Amino acid sequence: MPEKSERQLLPLADSDDRQDLRADCGSCFGLCCVALTFSKSSDFPVDKAAGTPCTNLRQDFRCGIHQKLRQKGYSGCTVYDCFGAGQKVSQATFGGTDWRQDPETARQMFDVFPVMRQLHELLWYLTEALTLPQTRPITAELRRALEKTERLTEGTPAAVAETDVAAHRADVNVLLLRTSDLVRADIRRKKKDRRGADLFGARLRGADLRGVTLRGACLIAADLRGADLRQTDLIGADFRDADLRGADLTGSIFLTQSQVNAAQGDAETKLPPFLARPTHWDRPGP
Repeated sequence: MPEKSERQLLPLADSDDRQDLRADCGSCFGLCCVALTFSKSSDFPVDKAAGTPCTNLRQDFRCGIHQKLRQKGYSGCTVYDCFGAGQKVSQATFGGTDWRQDPETARQMFDVFPVMRQLHELLWYLTEALTLPQTRPITAELRRALEKTERLTEGTPAAVAETDVAAHRADVNVLLLRTSDLVRADIRRKKKDRRGADLFGARLRGADLRGVTLRGACLIAADLRGADLRQTDLIGADFRDADLRGADLTGSIFLTQSQVNAAQGDAETKLPPFLARPTHWDRPGP
């Protein structure tokens, strides 16, 4: 797997190379199915402790019910995105030796994975920021932050596990906030700041949300049918079961595949070109 330092990162709107920040489950040792914990809920039918393999994980590290996850009650699995951290830890950090082959490394591998996942998420946001023409005034700072984050991902297992992710995230967030301000500068005047807002079940059908910041907002089950979310800051917004049918999210910033996967949409939902329309959007609801 090529190292991210080999990527050519150009601060141009048509340069968006995030292929190595997309999950490649075939190159991963099922880390999200083992390292993470989940509790019985609407997202999972059972409890599972961290470090315990999911009962559906096969010997080849593939999921035995991959095509029926939602039907079996594992909708949480269909939403999760590791941003490519799984294959990075499996193939680079631990050199392709899996936790079954070398059980003594299992605990460390499971500790490294969630840290790597957070670092890769930051790489996703920083890479996006570098593609936006409005961020030219802070290109150098964004590049330095991206390069530092990449170096953190390339450390030894012990070094990665000991990374102070909270402190690094706080530093990066300063630049992400500046990115948001620059992108929304020409349209955010007179727009209400909805950062961290509780919009659970909100009726926002057809709403003009261009240039609004919805960072960290709770949009669970919100009605966003036909809403205009262009130039909207969506970092950390909770879209679980939000209705995005017919909504326009082109040009929104910091939207991730996991957020899209958690929502409901249809063929009329407009997404940024670097995100895929979830397959469950093509199926009728329960």
